Parts: sequence; structure tokens; C-alpha cells
Amino acid sequence: MAETTDETQLLQNFLMNTESERLASFKDWPFNEDCGCVPAKMAAAGFYHCPTDRESDVVRCFMCGKELDGWEPSDDPWEEHKKHSNKCPFLNAKPESEETLSEFLKTERDRQEQRIVRAVELKIKEFLDQAARTKEEMSNLKG
Repeated sequence: MAETTDETQLLQNFLMNTESERLASFKDWPFNEDCGCVPAKMAAAGFYHCPTDRESDVVRCFMCGKELDGWEPSDDPWEEHKKHSNKCPFLNAKPESEETLSEFLKTERDRQEQRIVRAVELKIKEFLDQAARTKEEMSNLKG
């Protein structure tokens, strides 16, 4: 299990818009039977498996990008998703098998919007952090 690059992560996330692709990602998932977080339930709740060297049970929502780990056998994927990312558009979407093409495209549009919002928020945070460091350096030069 290796850490993924940003480009690899973006491609992986892009490919996870179908439940079958998400389900296929759980080949090394530690919970496979007699529990609440089996692969089929995880994939149905929008998650795909993206383990790291440090955490074997990391999952990410294909829609909102929320990552969760530390799963327990009694955890319910839908409840955990709601608890940690209650504004995720996927939580209110129709099941994939009932979606029309138009609804699928709306879901995909929402997913791309979420991705852009996350990227912009990250860049704003980076800018504000750099501005604070620069201000501190300038303050030290005056002294």
C-alpha cells in the first residue's frame, strides 16, 4: 500500500462514480462478513477503499471527498457518512439503479463542483498561511 500522488488520487476519484467501480476497490478490505461495514454497504454509501501504508481501512467518498478510517465492525457506512459529511450531495441522491441519465449528469456536475470548491478552499488556506508568514517576516525586518 503506497501513498498516492495528487494526480493518481484525482484519477482514482474520477473513476469511482459508479457503485461497481467503488465495490471493486475493496479487494483488501479488512471487514468482509458479519458486520455493518462490508464492501457492498461501503460502496453503496458512496465510499471507495484507498488504503495507505499507515491505515488499511481508509475510505473516501467519491462525491464529497471525505476520508474516514478507524472502522469498527458495528459501524453503519450511511450513518458514518451522515455524521462526518452531512452536506454531501450523494446522501440525498437516488440509488444508482434508479437514476436517469439526466440525474446521473447532475450528480456528476455536483461532484465536480465539490472538487473545485475543495481545491479553491485549499488554495485560499495556503495563501492566508503564506501571507501570515510574510507579514511575520516583514515585522521582524522592521525591528
